[in-house]
Amino acid sequence: MGSSFGQIFRVHTWGESHGGGVGVVIDGCPPRLELSAEHVQVELDRRRPGQSRLTTPRQEEDRAEILSGVFEGRTLGTPISIMVHNRDARPSAYEQMRDVYRPSHADYTYEAKYGIRNWQGGGRASARETIGRVAAGAVARRVLAAAGFGEIIAWVSRVHTVEAKCDALAVTREQVEAQITRCPDPVASEEMIRRIDAARGEGDSLGGVVSCVAHGVPPGLGEPVFDKLEADLARGLLSLPACKGFEIGSGFEGTRLTGIEHNDPFFSDGERVRTRTNRSGGVQGGISNGEPVLLRAAFKPTATIRKAQETVNRAGESVTLEAQGRHDPCVLPRAVPMVEAMVALVLCDHHLRQRAIA
Repeated sequence: MGSSFGQIFRVHTWGESHGGGVGVVIDGCPPRLELSAEHVQVELDRRRPGQSRLTTPRQEEDRAEILSGVFEGRTLGTPISIMVHNRDARPSAYEQMRDVYRPSHADYTYEAKYGIRNWQGGGRASARETIGRVAAGAVARRVLAAAGFGEIIAWVSRVHTVEAKCDALAVTREQVEAQITRCPDPVASEEMIRRIDAARGEGDSLGGVVSCVAHGVPPGLGEPVFDKLEADLARGLLSLPACKGFEIGSGFEGTRLTGIEHNDPFFSDGERVRTRTNRSGGVQGGISNGEPVLLRAAFKPTATIRKAQETVNRAGESVTLEAQGRHDPCVLPRAVPMVEAMVALVLCDHHLRQRAIA
């Protein structure tokens, strides 16, 4: 079903933007793993709204409640259920959009599929659904850390046309969190802030790119032919709201190189086989090769904007829409923990799949 992800480490998210709450059920988490609500809360705090002037002013504490699967601070091996209540929902703000199809939203497509839709803030299509993913990603991080994996670090590498200049392998979480843009390049970050502020002032929005590196990924993760590691990473990231593109390693730029320029030569460092370059992004033949996994996800400009737009209502009549509500003028800063969460979920699932056959 469309709300489930993973094979062994399997998550199922639930809830709507302006309903009573949102959450996730995690099945397949190994037992005896140290886990508390605080471990989950760290990541939810990075995702929550209202954390800076660049994000939606909606005020939600997003406090995680672990309802099952944990006893005396350790996982039981049984399903883990995590819930977050919606405290600052304002469904009445969307009354004018009850019968209007908002441009580039899921209004029309959900209604075409189900014959009904929740028009209050987008319902299930809202980015608020990602709370469950981020909570599950926090649990996945605990599994990966216990298995000896390194850090998963994502950052905003581009907003609109402003590109960050940084060494992907040297970016630290501290550098990312030091900027409200979550861009580790302070110079680029300042220009990003200026562009986002300008877009918000004009009632418009901006998109961009989140880059991510996963350190300490061992060789051998990934399943041929349809469950290649990069295929599952692409599926996970492209399932995020507003994500419109995925690249790993050299990505589309690799098409500008010849074979001899693009190939990653092997060598031995005395302990294991390595590659001198990493244009493959840590994955070859759909299986991890032990190098850092490097990827990028492209996010479109936020669809909800205040600028007047032409659209139609359910009767097919032309109307002009000036959207109301509280929305991010740029999703990129809050997308960073979402990207990390999806990468953690994919790596955790493939780690457990590999452990099952090795």
